[in-house]
Amino acid sequence: MRTERNLTRLDRVFARLDREPERPANIDVPKMSRHRVVLFAATLAFYLAIVWLVVTTSWLVRFDWQVMFFRPYQQWAGIHWFVDYYVVLGQRGPTAVMVAAWLGWRSWRQHTLRPLLTLGTLLLLLNITVGAAKLGMGRLGPHYATVIGSNEMGLGGDIFPSGHTANAVVTWGILAYLASTPAARRWLSAASAVTSLGVGLATVYLGTHWLSDVLLGWAAGLLVLLALPWCEPLIALAETRIFDLRDRWRARRGGTAPAPAPAPVTAPVLLKPRASASGDEVPAARETVTASRSARPPAHLAPGPHTTRSERTPVTPIGSRRPPHPDRVARGTTPATATARPATGG
Repeated sequence: MRTERNLTRLDRVFARLDREPERPANIDVPKMSRHRVVLFAATLAFYLAIVWLVVTTSWLVRFDWQVMFFRPYQQWAGIHWFVDYYVVLGQRGPTAVMVAAWLGWRSWRQHTLRPLLTLGTLLLLLNITVGAAKLGMGRLGPHYATVIGSNEMGLGGDIFPSGHTANAVVTWGILAYLASTPAARRWLSAASAVTSLGVGLATVYLGTHWLSDVLLGWAAGLLVLLALPWCEPLIALAETRIFDLRDRWRARRGGTAPAPAPAPVTAPVLLKPRASASGDEVPAARETVTASRSARPPAHLAPGPHTTRSERTPVTPIGSRRPPHPDRVARGTTPATATARPATGG
């Protein structure tokens, strides 16, 4: 009795890798649903609340100073080496290269540029929003603080909000955003949330950011992710334009011009009737447009000289059951002498 071996998860993964690249029939593109709009509005309100609490030097600023004086890197010095490596998960360069490599492979397998274009759009939005907030508020970090208890705003710093935290939210959150199944989206969302949370706390442990910087960085990264469905039409348009340029370049390289666009269909023009010499109106003849065709011999004629049908000698087909008629006269000719059939009496 022959039994088939059950495929393990690793076997299924390698079987999927061996398949030819193909574009999925239906690519799930998240839309700006009502739930997402409500979550975006709540995150924006949280963002503005953190900024207001820091600008007004409220209890959140005092708590920032208490955490700084606690000096976590001295209290738990044994994990300092691990935190130094873990915080790299929030740095722009290494994380962008890793995620871009994965999304580039997905783009090749699915014959679509959407993963890479989505990553580029996210990083562009992140640089604009977070960079503008950093330069606009100019807050100094804990290591460069000047006055105890102050918010250190407007002094030329660039740490509010935390770029490491916002980058971790966006870079790892895009994997959940581009997931192909709901289950994978849930697992990747949880993993990206834990990773970005750990990166933010790692910066507080090392003393490079205030706790309020991390809170604002989480909100900034989440706002970029939530607003991404608004950019999907532009991403689809950019993908179409890039594929059009690729097709034109291939056509130019191959020496064949791309197919011209079909001419637009216009409404028919009504011709006015022309007047005759007697003054009566004569309806104009309808013009017919025929496509020009190159003159060539009919395809059913064999090459060589051809004779008219009357000049051909009658030929009895091979295998015909009809008996031959020696007295048959070729069509179109007159016999020299007419033969009369004998009359039979009956």
